[in-house]
Amino acid sequence: MESLNPQAPSLRDLPASRAPRPHALTLALSIAVLVLFAAGIAATSFHAPAPLAIAVRWIALVLFVPIAVRRRSLLLWTFFAMLAGAELGVDAPHFAAQTRFLADIFLRLIRMIVAPLIFGGIVTGIAGHDQLRGVGRVAVKALVFFEVVTTIGLLLGMAAINISRAGVGVHLPAAAQTAAPIAQQHETWQQILLNTFPENIAQAVAQNQILQVAVFALLFGIALALMPQPRRAPLVNVLQSLTEAMFKLTGIVMYMAPLAAGAALAYTIGAMGLATMLPLLKLVATCYVALAVFVLLVLVPILMLARIPIGRFLAAIAEPVAIGFATTTSEAALPLAMERMEEFGVPRWIVSFVIPTGYSFNMIGSSLYLSLAAIFAAQAAGIHLGFAQQLAMLGTLLLTSKGVAGVSRAVFVILLATLVTFHIPAAAVMIILGVDTVMDMGRTALNVAGNCMAAAVVAQWEGELKLPALAPSLEA
Repeated sequence: MESLNPQAPSLRDLPASRAPRPHALTLALSIAVLVLFAAGIAATSFHAPAPLAIAVRWIALVLFVPIAVRRRSLLLWTFFAMLAGAELGVDAPHFAAQTRFLADIFLRLIRMIVAPLIFGGIVTGIAGHDQLRGVGRVAVKALVFFEVVTTIGLLLGMAAINISRAGVGVHLPAAAQTAAPIAQQHETWQQILLNTFPENIAQAVAQNQILQVAVFALLFGIALALMPQPRRAPLVNVLQSLTEAMFKLTGIVMYMAPLAAGAALAYTIGAMGLATMLPLLKLVATCYVALAVFVLLVLVPILMLARIPIGRFLAAIAEPVAIGFATTTSEAALPLAMERMEEFGVPRWIVSFVIPTGYSFNMIGSSLYLSLAAIFAAQAAGIHLGFAQQLAMLGTLLLTSKGVAGVSRAVFVILLATLVTFHIPAAAVMIILGVDTVMDMGRTALNVAGNCMAAAVVAQWEGELKLPALAPSLEA
C-alpha cells in the first residue's frame, strides 16, 4: 500500500506487509505456533522433563521461521523475535540479562527522531496547508476525547480489582519494606499546566519533553502561518524536507525493531525469571482481562460510532502496538504510529498534534493500570477503602497521571507518589514490581492503540479522514 500523502513516503523498503490483514493460513499457523510455545512454557511450570519442554519450544520456533520469511512482515518478525527472546531468557538467563543494551540502542535512535518529526509535522501541517482555523477545534476535541476515555479507564480498573480482589490475602515480604524508594510528591494542576510550556526549546528537546516540543511547534506554526506566503515559503519547504527525512530515517531504524523487541523480552525473563511472576498471577490476569474488556466495550464501540473500519484500523496499528508491547514504552512506537496513521488517512498535521499530545493526556492503559494497582496495594496492605475514598483516589490519579511521559516505568513513580498521600505503605506497591513489566506490556500496547484511535476519531470528527481505496486484490 502506498502512502496517502505523496510527500509522506511509505516504508516500502522495510520488510513489512501492506495487506490489510494477514492471510488466514498465516494467522492460523501463527496461533498454532504460539499455542505450542505456550505449551512448552507450561510444561516447565508443571515440572515436566526439562529436555521435553525445551524441545517443544524450539520446535515452535523452527516452525515459525518459514512463516516469517514468507510474509516478510515487520509484525511477524517482531513476534518471532519476542518468542526467541523469551526462549533465550528461559534457557540462558545470565546471557539474556545482558542483552538489554540492544533495546536501549533502539530507544535512543527513536528518541533521536521524535522531536524533529513532531516539530516538522505540526509546523508544516499548520503553515503549509492553511490549517490555522482548525487548530483550536482539533485541540479542544482531542482534549475532550482524552479526558473521557482516560476517566473510563480509571473506573474500569477500579471495578476490575474490586471484583477480583486480587490483593486480598497477599502477604507483604519483609524485604519490600526496605526496598522502597523515596516517593516523589505529585504535581499540582498548576504545575502540570506550567510544565506543558517550554522555557527553553533546546532543553525540551534534550530532555525529550514531547508535549513541550508539540506546544512550541504549534505556536511556531501559527506564527509562521500569519506571515505572508513569500516570506514563509522557504522555511516551510525546509521543514517539509526535514519531516520527509525523519520518515525515511524511521524506516531505517525500524529494521532494528525485531531485534530490540526480542532483547527486551529476553532481558525481562532472564533478569526476573518466570517463577517470580507466579504468586501475582491473579493480578496480571485481572489487568489483562480489564484491558480486553476496555478494548471490546469502549474502543470498538467508539470506532463503530465514528464509522472507522475496524479491520483496517487494527491492521494499521498492529506493528506499532507490537513494538510498544515488546519494549514497554510507547515512545518506541511513536514514529511508526504516526506514519501508519498518516497512511491510514489521517492528515499529517492532525497526526503530528494528536498523537504526541496523547502521550501526556491519553494514556488509557496507564490510567486503567493506576486505579487497578492502587486499590490492589490497599487490599494487600489490609486497608479498606470505601467507595468515596476510592473515587477520591481516582480523582488524584486522574490529575497526577497527566504528568506521565511515554517512558517505561514512569507510571510506577506516579503510583508510588500518589499512594503516599493516602497513607498506603510503599511495601504494598513494591510487591507489584515482580510482575509490573508483564502488565506494562499490555498497558503500553493499549496506550499506543488509544493514541492512534484518538487521531483517527478526531480526523473523522473534523471530516478530514480520507481512507485509501483498497487494491482489487486486497478487497476480499
